[in-house]
Amino acid sequence: MIRVPRAGVLAIAALALVAPMTLGAAAAPAAHPAGLCIPLIWCPSPTPTPTPTPTSAVPGLPGVPGVPAVPGTPSAPGTTPAAPGETTPTPAPTPVVAAKDEGAPIFTKTPASMGSQGLSFTGLSGISIVDVPTIDGSTVRALKISADSITISGFSLTVRPPDTAGLVTNADTMTLKGHVSVYLGSITATTQDGRALTLGTDTPPPLDDVSPGLLRVTMGLVGTVADSISYTNTDQRIVEP
Repeated sequence: MIRVPRAGVLAIAALALVAPMTLGAAAAPAAHPAGLCIPLIWCPSPTPTPTPTPTSAVPGLPGVPGVPAVPGTPSAPGTTPAAPGETTPTPAPTPVVAAKDEGAPIFTKTPASMGSQGLSFTGLSGISIVDVPTIDGSTVRALKISADSITISGFSLTVRPPDTAGLVTNADTMTLKGHVSVYLGSITATTQDGRALTLGTDTPPPLDDVSPGLLRVTMGLVGTVADSISYTNTDQRIVEP
């Protein structure tokens, strides 16, 4: 087992989204009285009923009768109704404002790639979106998970700067203890009840989705801080680009 004191523990920075159409018939003209008629004494000629002039539903095209609107069809010009069975897309949530993490160390720019068979927590206290500083003077958004301890089983970490050789570390377990903060660029996993979970740096997930633990985890690891980090059955090797 390898133990690393807090002073040396910044871990591994980030080398690491009809109703059926119904056309109504035109209404019949209302009946008009033929006038008073007394046979053989006085019978005025009936007043002829005027023939109604067809109106047009289309401006500029007289004589073209209008067609009743189909129920549910928008009346505003230039709008197109949704096809039957088509759903209106749900707008993407607005990314939350990332607060600057004053306690974060300076990380490298490229996230590392970390995988594990399982991730478990004790004292999980918060998940938030933060801005952390990088070595080139800029900042990067990260998903920050804070806990008393995090245990990672089936641990694998690949740290590879662009266009240079990288380091692959495998271990049966990796355990972080004491004031643990893990900074992630992204994470995909399976929840304990079998649901697929994908997390990014736009909106923090509910604690209830994460606190029971995660399975088959893949993440972009920006870095991690803890009082101690230990490994069991560790293997490391250099990989060429």
